[in-house]
Amino acid sequence: MQKNKKLLRIMLACFLLILSACSSNKESSTPESSASKEKISEVNMVFFVTETPKDIKLVQDEINKISEKEIKVRVKLTPINIGNYVQQMNLMLSSNEKADLMLVTSFFGYTSQVAKGQLLPLDDLVDKYGPDIKKTMDPDYLNAAKVSGKMYAVPTLRDMAGAPGINMRKDLADKYNIDIKKIKTLDDVEAALLKIKENVKGITPFVSFQPGAQATVVYNWFDPLGDTMGVLPNYDNNMKVVDLYETDEYAQFVKTMRKWYQEGLTLKNATTNTDPGTTLVKANAGFSYFSPQKPGIALQESQITAKPMVTTSLSKPVTTTSAVTTMMWGIPQSSQVPEAAMKFLNLMYGNKDIVNLLDWGIEGKHYVKVSDHVIKYPDGVNAGNNGYNLNMSFAMGNSFLSYVFEGNDPNLWSETEEFNKSAIKSKALGFNFDSSFVKTEVTAVTNVVAKYALGLESGSLDPNKSLPDFIKGLKAAGIDKIIAEKQKQLDEWAKNQK
Repeated sequence: MQKNKKLLRIMLACFLLILSACSSNKESSTPESSASKEKISEVNMVFFVTETPKDIKLVQDEINKISEKEIKVRVKLTPINIGNYVQQMNLMLSSNEKADLMLVTSFFGYTSQVAKGQLLPLDDLVDKYGPDIKKTMDPDYLNAAKVSGKMYAVPTLRDMAGAPGINMRKDLADKYNIDIKKIKTLDDVEAALLKIKENVKGITPFVSFQPGAQATVVYNWFDPLGDTMGVLPNYDNNMKVVDLYETDEYAQFVKTMRKWYQEGLTLKNATTNTDPGTTLVKANAGFSYFSPQKPGIALQESQITAKPMVTTSLSKPVTTTSAVTTMMWGIPQSSQVPEAAMKFLNLMYGNKDIVNLLDWGIEGKHYVKVSDHVIKYPDGVNAGNNGYNLNMSFAMGNSFLSYVFEGNDPNLWSETEEFNKSAIKSKALGFNFDSSFVKTEVTAVTNVVAKYALGLESGSLDPNKSLPDFIKGLKAAGIDKIIAEKQKQLDEWAKNQK
């Protein structure tokens, strides 16, 4: 069980790049009065944070000035520490505690919540009360949230694709004539890493993206179909599901990682290391790490590591169900005001003022404008003392309506939109696997993966010996049964597509 929880935390960290430390608020009520004497519905909006902003009530009040006037809805912002979010979310869903709009994700058990009847189907609500959602979102993105033909959550609009790539320290790359633009393959990466090993002492050329994370979470060539227990190679494979760990591509990948390990290019303690790659680079202990690529990633990583970074993709961007369903909003089955919840959610996709209040707080207090769409901190305010430093535009509906913080590319959102349009769409985009039919096997396979995958993908285990043992263990745990069930569901899903 501990291994499963650890894997969940790791996967979230890999796609979102966020960690935790704060507390939760809990209260709810449904007032009915306003200046106009019309009923005001209260929507309890539940989401995770790394730290609860001290000015969240002030921001909430400003949001309600708009939402009460426009849609007769008052929102109550209920942030929960990300470290406690899964537990608190499941408790709220199972105990029918008042929650009307909830941040959900494929990594926090979305399909399981649907299977338990904890989330409302949203198709009719979106049709009636979500015109901005429908206008803004690519139908394929909305369909990606469907389970058994019904939509139970609305994805946020952000980078909806991923491209595996690598991030490197710019100063060292420049000093040793490493042209990152020419790096296209793992062999190219290896040549660069060897230059660092030969010339720089005390720095590991290649470090883990996140502690305890499999490299294939970031560097991949397949649609994981939700859980990587049965994948779609090359995002097509004629819709045939296969065991990733039995493929020739996986065998070659772990052999490459073993070679890097033996050449001293990677961490010797990758299986026990507790620091993310950004921390190791910041501490002058690492040079590079795998990372999902998107517009603005170089600046983002430079800010985190406090060192100039250069980045490059190692393949084209791809949109999968997992990429789209990483961040979504659902309405719990127990909500007494689902129409009001959908009305407010719609504002998060069409109302720029609402989006920027959620993202950045109050103009003049938490930020000031540099131009029409670029902002910065007011004089005397910084990241440490800002009363509303949520920094979660990826979660608050339509990111493309969000201001860009000074220092980022002013064209960030138009470039992200082009990035999304350029992405290959997996042939299984929109397929969500229901693992409830093979729960026992999923648990057993998860334990086997936890035993072998990290060691193989970090190079610390010899694939000549451990890969056959890994595959044998997977067979004994029931991976073939999982793949057969996944293939059955995928075939049925494909038949129902237009």
